[in-house]
Amino acid sequence: MTEISSNQVTNSPSTSASVDQGTPTRKTNGDSAAKKTSAARKTTRSGQGARKTTRRTARKTVPQSTVKGMAMSAPAPSIPVTEPGQFGRINVLDVTPNAEGGVFPARVELGEQFHVTAEVFIEGRTKVGATAVLKTSRGKIMQTRPMTCTNPGLDRWEVDLQAGEHSDVKPWEDGFADVKRQLGNWKVVVEGWEDTYATWLHDATIKVGVRDNDVENALDEGAELLLRWAKTRDAGLNAAQKKVLRDAAEQVLNKELSITERLAAADSPEIHELHDTNPLRDGISAGRPVNLLVQRPKSSFAAWYQFFPRSEGAYVDENGKIVQGTLKTSVSGLERAKAEGFDIVYLPPIFPIGVTNRKGRNNTLVAGPDDPGSPFGIGSELGGHDTVDPLLGTMDDFRALTAKAHELGLEIALDFALQCSPDHPWVKQHPNWFRHKPDGTIAFAENPPKKYQDIYPIDFNADMEGIEKEVERLMELWIDAGVTIFRVDNPHTKPVRFWQDVIGAVTKRHPEILFLAEAFTRPGMMRALSYAGFTHSHCYFPWRNTKEELEEYLNTTNCDNGYYQHNTFWPTTPDILTAYVRDNGIAGHAVRAVLAAMGSPNWGIYNGYELIENRQRPGFEEQIDNEKYEIKVRDWSKAKEYGIAEILTSLNRIRRAHPATHSYHNLTVLDSADENILAFVRHTPAEFTGTGKPDTLIVVVNLDGHNAHQSMVHLELSDFGIEGDSVDVHDELTGRDFTWSWDNYVSLAPWADVAHVLSVKY
Repeated sequence: MTEISSNQVTNSPSTSASVDQGTPTRKTNGDSAAKKTSAARKTTRSGQGARKTTRRTARKTVPQSTVKGMAMSAPAPSIPVTEPGQFGRINVLDVTPNAEGGVFPARVELGEQFHVTAEVFIEGRTKVGATAVLKTSRGKIMQTRPMTCTNPGLDRWEVDLQAGEHSDVKPWEDGFADVKRQLGNWKVVVEGWEDTYATWLHDATIKVGVRDNDVENALDEGAELLLRWAKTRDAGLNAAQKKVLRDAAEQVLNKELSITERLAAADSPEIHELHDTNPLRDGISAGRPVNLLVQRPKSSFAAWYQFFPRSEGAYVDENGKIVQGTLKTSVSGLERAKAEGFDIVYLPPIFPIGVTNRKGRNNTLVAGPDDPGSPFGIGSELGGHDTVDPLLGTMDDFRALTAKAHELGLEIALDFALQCSPDHPWVKQHPNWFRHKPDGTIAFAENPPKKYQDIYPIDFNADMEGIEKEVERLMELWIDAGVTIFRVDNPHTKPVRFWQDVIGAVTKRHPEILFLAEAFTRPGMMRALSYAGFTHSHCYFPWRNTKEELEEYLNTTNCDNGYYQHNTFWPTTPDILTAYVRDNGIAGHAVRAVLAAMGSPNWGIYNGYELIENRQRPGFEEQIDNEKYEIKVRDWSKAKEYGIAEILTSLNRIRRAHPATHSYHNLTVLDSADENILAFVRHTPAEFTGTGKPDTLIVVVNLDGHNAHQSMVHLELSDFGIEGDSVDVHDELTGRDFTWSWDNYVSLAPWADVAHVLSVKY
């Protein structure tokens, strides 16, 4: 991150009516990428020694008065923009990320790397430059970076920025107040400017090369330009840098030198370095600011772990009956999540369960006397969404559980299913909140062919405002009890505006609260829910299993879509068990875990995954003996037999250690020949890692859980800052070391290694 202090910036070009020699608008940008570019020029340009010799001569032959007395060319002005739609002196269009006309801001986590592009151009053949400026919600300039023209034919300029510094501070920890002050709506401004130096150098080089009869005027113009550059406060030059430019101007004017030597004085590595870091920017024109919503840690990069409190610590007594777990025994689930390296523990509803139409095992319509019912059938005579199920414990027990979680560094996410059992207090208190059939009965929930006779859905048409107020009250109650995240069940079956109102009201008071949408539905609805304020989203990852499907979905998740919809990759859930997980055994579980953990900054595991619980209910993509309808008694000592818990732990360790896994905007799919070998790279440049070194992970996965596969994998070394023809890599999963080059042979067998996660050694 490039900080700009108040003594370096005294006026912003986006608010200045004009920019001239006396109007400071930007700081010196000491960007490391620019320095590398200049360093490269230093090694490729020749004749430096000769220029140093003639420079000493020039100082003696050209009086300073001659240089200081020259007439200066008028610089391109910055034309004021006084109303929307007006162009400045330079044209700046189509700044991204930007969706829906800028109504909904792009979202990134504090410290997340993100990508900015824009069209920047000017009339004729004059050359332009572009700079991206990042400002906080309070207007403080946090970063300025020069942009690179990646497509001259389309005038497309690009750059990566970073929204502050990464933080792992939790909402309940000391120091979160400092994090909280940094959150909110930041702005990205792309400034286009006339690159007078580059335009002059291009033309002067041609004229000197052909001995044009106008070469003296061209050189005089260059000297004027260098002198004006030295005086322009916007360039942010120090005394030594100004002297470099003035000395160069003297040599350009020294007619005792050849015209080639005079031009070379203005074409030196030192001046090119200044052009990279402290350019002369004429006609500065700011594009329309793009909003960027910076959110707190864990809004993009997080690892989730789900368990049912009533199964945690459950056992079979001497009479063969199951004794359910409680909030007190659920501490073991917290400890397991912590040991495996997860950040967030997600709990299904913990409220009283209705009796009317209670479901039995495997969603049968009639419950047995010992069937606990689905926790999603919320509400009984004991209470509704504001009550802890007495079979689990009390509100004090829940507070103790969240306190223990916080002690372990874990956040608690609570399921908020906005639906009721027929026994919920709302049914009598607010009958108008439910849809009635013509015969006067309340309609139960359906998702044909699935039916949920134990659930009444809410009808929002009669009193949406009243329902909003009640939901806000409930969320305040659970926030006060230690909840920092809500996982919302089926939000796509409720009005988007409802969630927009509720989330807006809750986050206004508690900007640290995050929301996960369980919305397996149409892409438009999922995007709209993200616009409405859902921080994370379930997604289609479980059903993307072939190489072609995965390559497409990795690119869909890790692109501009990731500014709005933070896809969370879950291999399984209580509702989802795909044929791939069913049929590929232990290797398949390992494969899906690697893809989830490395394929998205957000991923989650439903407990039991470590025990290879992969038997499907016939005819359905869900587990048989589904935990939604019964209490599971698990023998966690068997987890060691499968090794999946160890893989989960390793993946979370890798994610914490490597900044490259933290962003939705740095993934590149690699070419590989075999249809079962998938390969991709996550790369974060040195400027954004916090270590001063780039961070690059190469992930290669064998998608076949039964057979070995081999493939050549192509790696474009230079795209990831790798110099030379080879590089050493370290397998973070196995500890082995390899050497990779442009084309690499990979062999993976499910009985040995299902995947490589290779970190590049720079």
